Amino acid sequence: MITAPDLVVAVGPALFETVVAGQGDTEVRDVFLADPQEPATGGPGDLVLGLGLRNAEEAVELLERCAAGNASGVVLRTGLAQEPAVVATAERWLLTLIALQPTVTWAHVVWLLRGVIDRAAAPDSPAAGDAGVHQELFALADAAAAIVDAPVTIEDNQSRVLAYSSQQDLSDTDPTRVSTIVGRRVPAEVIAHFRARGIFRRLARSSEPFLVPDGPNGIRPRLVVPVRAGGEWLGSIWAVVDGPVSQEVTEELSNAASVLALHLLRLRAQADVARRSAIDRLRTVLRQFSPEAPVEVRLPSPPWRVVALNSPDGYDVPQQLDLWESLGRRQGWSEPLLADLDGTVFAVVSDGEAVPGSWRWLRKLVGDQAKDNPGTAAAAGGRARYPADLPSSRAEAVELLNLVRRGVARGPALRVEQAWHVLTVHRAVTSLDTTKMDGPLATLLRHDIENDTAFVDTLEAWLNHPGQPQQAAKDLHLHTNTLRHRMKRIGEIARLDLADPRERLALQLQIASVRTEH
Repeated sequence: MITAPDLVVAVGPALFETVVAGQGDTEVRDVFLADPQEPATGGPGDLVLGLGLRNAEEAVELLERCAAGNASGVVLRTGLAQEPAVVATAERWLLTLIALQPTVTWAHVVWLLRGVIDRAAAPDSPAAGDAGVHQELFALADAAAAIVDAPVTIEDNQSRVLAYSSQQDLSDTDPTRVSTIVGRRVPAEVIAHFRARGIFRRLARSSEPFLVPDGPNGIRPRLVVPVRAGGEWLGSIWAVVDGPVSQEVTEELSNAASVLALHLLRLRAQADVARRSAIDRLRTVLRQFSPEAPVEVRLPSPPWRVVALNSPDGYDVPQQLDLWESLGRRQGWSEPLLADLDGTVFAVVSDGEAVPGSWRWLRKLVGDQAKDNPGTAAAAGGRARYPADLPSSRAEAVELLNLVRRGVARGPALRVEQAWHVLTVHRAVTSLDTTKMDGPLATLLRHDIENDTAFVDTLEAWLNHPGQPQQAAKDLHLHTNTLRHRMKRIGEIARLDLADPRERLALQLQIASVRTEH
């Protein structure tokens, strides 16, 4: 584990100064770049960098949002960090506040911080596997950099940065390398440039190293070495070079790629084991929480909601789980809390600000996906303030999702509080035993079967539109006088007192129960 004070010590007092110590034992797992124009702020484990803040008021607002999200600390420029109002806010919320010297660029700061955090590689991170593999990847990056005498990054086959050489002289590289390490993946516009030149097709098909010429916006030439195992493309080594390199250097890098392939296979295996373990632990908590033997699950700050997720037709449950995990990660949820249970995929989300991993964030994500993928839906159970409340929230989510699937409740994304009336009626209806039904509805059902009439449909429309016979007749495609005649006939067949509100409610519940059975 590495904390904010640890980072200050690691980076050095020439760049950082601790203004407010806050809760110094809070772990830092990532760096979050805050945008003053966006409501999202880092969550637990994030060290938030306050870019683009214009005055103390904006800085105070950022600190309050970070405190609400349980961020691990905030870094501000020295001028803002030492403002009395900013200092007082940090002290009030026990939030670590770090001052950054004005001469240092934010890109350089992020690069340095990510380097310290990545090389710490916390062993208990469920997405990371053990720290040893990560340390070895960074060591391999340094070794490859020494071979080619140039900065190196190691990437997986999704262009995500796994490690990079420790050489961090900004004058010896280009803006693309900085952006790649700052963002932990190759920037989208750079990927588009490389894809247009056929670089990724060549990586997927070939094992031979090749040189990528320089490109727009200061992209320097790169020597690219594919990393493969048994014909499968696992990743690649990218070295920023000035031009062609010797055959001897290329062969040494190819040998390094063979060693790297084994590490990537090991990393993937460990990540898969860690992922399965995390899913099993969350599945256990969702099924039945036991205070006597609690299961260790890393949850965000309460309250939470359990969300039942529905995918378009054609996906089995494991595929749905993979689909939602991939979608969540692409949209910024770094450690998705997902598990399948009894044939349904569930997510555990926070019920606070609209940040990745929250209900408001997921609701928007599901709404956007449903536009192009009919069948995508999410139903959120009630708030859970303690782990023992999670199974109840899960049960409500399942119940609501079933109603969304049947079209009884309107999706694509809603929570139980929005559908309380639908749930109340559904619970009452499903508790009725239609095999033991008696009263006037049973009489009308028998009459419809024996005489091929539709008196139950007529009664249902009449009850659904109290005092509006024209609307009821319109639903049945009848003339209003015909409807009144049928209601008179219904009164002759079955004894009804439609002036009694309890009798009307009972009839509606019985009719709904019959419809549910069919």
